[in-house]
Amino acid sequence: MSFDYKRLIKFEHNIGDKDKKVRMVSGVVLLAVSLFTASILMLVVGLVLVATSYVGWCPAYSGFDKNTLGSNVTDGQ
Repeated sequence: MSFDYKRLIKFEHNIGDKDKKVRMVSGVVLLAVSLFTASILMLVVGLVLVATSYVGWCPAYSGFDKNTLGSNVTDGQ
């Protein structure tokens, strides 16, 4: 598995519904915990998880050519 920087500039949805839910819940939990522990790292990771869940695109998934959308989504149609 190799990392391709050219795929990072393509904005194609690559996060499926189940992955979105897991990212959103874990991001919100990390945000809530970071408020009580004053941990900047948890805050940043939580924000990234919530943002990628909301947008539906993960740059790391794009770089490694990973896709969790499933087979029921058609490209561009």
